[in-house]
Amino acid sequence: MFDTSFIEISRSALKKNLEFIRNQIDNNIKLSSVVKGNAYGHGIKKFIPLAEEFGIDHFSVFSSKEALETFESKVNSNTKIMIMGMIPNGKIEWAIKNDIEFYVFELDRLKTTNEIATKLNKKALVHINVETGMNRIGFEKHEMEKVVNYLRSDYIQFQGLCTHFAGAESIANYYRVTNQIKIFKRIIHQFQKKNLNPKRIHCASSAATMNYPNTRFNMVRIGILQYGLWPSKETLIHYLGKHNKRKNPIQRIINWKSCVMNTKNISSGNFIGYNNTFQAQEDMKIAVIPVGYTNGYSRSLSNHGSVIINGNKVKVIGTVNMNMLIVNISEIPYTKKGNEVLLIGNQNGQEITVSAFGEYTNQMNYESLARLPADIPRKIIE
Repeated sequence: MFDTSFIEISRSALKKNLEFIRNQIDNNIKLSSVVKGNAYGHGIKKFIPLAEEFGIDHFSVFSSKEALETFESKVNSNTKIMIMGMIPNGKIEWAIKNDIEFYVFELDRLKTTNEIATKLNKKALVHINVETGMNRIGFEKHEMEKVVNYLRSDYIQFQGLCTHFAGAESIANYYRVTNQIKIFKRIIHQFQKKNLNPKRIHCASSAATMNYPNTRFNMVRIGILQYGLWPSKETLIHYLGKHNKRKNPIQRIINWKSCVMNTKNISSGNFIGYNNTFQAQEDMKIAVIPVGYTNGYSRSLSNHGSVIINGNKVKVIGTVNMNMLIVNISEIPYTKKGNEVLLIGNQNGQEITVSAFGEYTNQMNYESLARLPADIPRKIIE
């Protein structure tokens, strides 16, 4: 039973996507599943055990809060978790005690980590994040000597060396990304010259994994691709052209569904909903759906979006408000209260994609998914 809407996660689609990704990389390359942003809106609690079913044993999150959610959701004791961003100094002890891997990109965190690990008499699993041109987080060149000294500590395990690319999904960033690759390779060599060899070397997201195969090293961080969406249309076109294929090899794993809350007949000339953004030009029938911008359905989709009811794609009319949206069902007047509504999904040859939201809202797939509220019920389907 659901309140206003629910999300379905397809087991078979995820299996297909992970098989595709594994076929792109060598067997010795670790696949780290990126589940930041509540598993890109899919729901950490549901997604983690499902991914483990298909052999995923390494998850990347942004924060210590997400790490705790993942830790509490995982089923397998050998599953590893890596924090790529925020971990307050007060959470470092918890991370070390529970073998949580985490990025370090500032000397304060490295110093504190060493002190806490020494006190606990337990190694901290540290990934050294280096600056190569993203200019966001990462150790700078002048800090490397101090980093090297800390890595010689008995309580710091050099678990990984990593960086992040500034837009590997677009050819417009080619020069910048290729320059980052050169810098990163030089940094790898510098550490190796000092006899410091990380267990994992990683920098490839979904986009870099597909567009720059030489960045895969021995671990890749796969986010959007595993959920059945491409980092960009450009990346999909690049893959299809390179492999002489025509069909998208991956499948969206998410469906978002609601129901008709009520229907109403409207006379010509009446305005519908808030303000005067839509006026009926003829007698029509409408349906009200109990989903609005507080549920992740963008207000920008007012008079633009579509949903699927009874196998028919119908238009959103009027202003999307906090808890409701209105659609024109004049062409399917037999629609009744309680009928299923697809907000994302496909039926009878009609489809509402995640990218359909982006076309009208200027949101990327990532943003549209991450905005889906965590309290929407999620369930696994075949």
